[in-house]
Amino acid sequence: MNTTRFRTTEDGTTPVDLTEGAGAPSAAEAPSATEAADPADPADATEATEAEEGAAPSEGAASSRPHGPRRTHHDAPDTAADFAELVKLPEGCPERQRLQDCVVTAWLPMAHRLARKFRNRGESLEDLEQVAALALVKSVERYDPARGNAFETFAIPTIYGELKRHFRDNMWEIHVPRRVQDLRNRVRASMRELELTSSGRSPTVAELAAHSGLSEEDTLTGMEALQCFNSLSLDAPVSSEAGGGDASGDGAICLMDTLSSDENGYDHVVDREAVRSCLCRLPEREQRLLYLRFFRELTQSQIARRLGVSQMHVSRLLAAACRRVREEIDEERNAAA
Repeated sequence: MNTTRFRTTEDGTTPVDLTEGAGAPSAAEAPSATEAADPADPADATEATEAEEGAAPSEGAASSRPHGPRRTHHDAPDTAADFAELVKLPEGCPERQRLQDCVVTAWLPMAHRLARKFRNRGESLEDLEQVAALALVKSVERYDPARGNAFETFAIPTIYGELKRHFRDNMWEIHVPRRVQDLRNRVRASMRELELTSSGRSPTVAELAAHSGLSEEDTLTGMEALQCFNSLSLDAPVSSEAGGGDASGDGAICLMDTLSSDENGYDHVVDREAVRSCLCRLPEREQRLLYLRFFRELTQSQIARRLGVSQMHVSRLLAAACRRVREEIDEERNAAA
C-alpha cells in the first residue's frame, strides 16, 4: 500500500509530496546533464553542469523571485532550526562548532550525491567526495538564513563550483591558463555542433571561428589546448618502420625516437675550424707549445724540461698564445656581423 509523507522545506514553502511508488522519478533518480556528458573527457564535467546549476539558482537570483513551491531532494534534511541557532552563537564558541559539525554531517549525503555526478572522468570518487565535503563546510560557514533563501539553493552552486575548480586546476597534466581553457571549451563545443551538420567533415578554422565568435588566432589556440589535458608516454608508439611490424610491435617508432637531442660534435667541429686559421698565423715556437700541451697532453713542467726553460715561462707563453687566438676569433666574428 502506498503511503504519503510530507516534508516542509527550510524556507517555509509548500510541503513536498514524497509519495512512495509515484510514477514520476525523483530528482535524484532522473538522469542529469552531467551524467550524460562524455566520460572519456574529464573536462566535460566543467560544462555539463550548467543546466543543473540553473535548477539551483544562486543566492542573489533566488532572492529576486517570489516564494513558491521549491524543488527539494530526498537527501535534503530539515536544518532550518539549526541554522537559526547558529546565528545566535558567537564565533569560536564550542557549541557553535559542534552544531556546525552536526549540520555538515546531515547534509553530507547530498554533497556526495553531487560528487558522484562527476565520476568516471579521470578522478577517483573518493577525492571528488572530499572536495564536495570541503565545499559543504564552506557553505555551512557562510550561509545566512536571514536572506530568506533555503540552504540547498546556496550550497549546490557552491559545491558545483568547487568541483569544477578542482577539475580546472588539478586535472590538467599541462598547466594551461584559464583564458586558454575557456577558448578550448568554446572551440570544442563549436566543433561538435559543426560536425553534426557537416556530414562527418571536420570543420575548418574559419568555420570554427565564425561559429564560436572567436578570431582565427584564438581558435587555433583553443585547438592546441585540446591536446593539453592528457599527456602521452614517451614510450607510446607513433608509427612503424617500413617492414618492421605494426605500431604495437617491436618495430614501432616510439615518441622518444622522434625527439631531438644535443650533438656536441657539431660544436667541436665549428670551434676547431675557427681556431685552425688562427693557429697557422702563430709563431712556430708558440705553435709547438700548444701542440705539446693540448695535443700531446704534456704538463707544463714536462714542456719546460724539453725546451730548457722554466715552468713559469711556459705558463706565460701558453697564456699569451691562447689570448692571441681568442682575440683574433672575436675580431673575425665582429667583422662578419
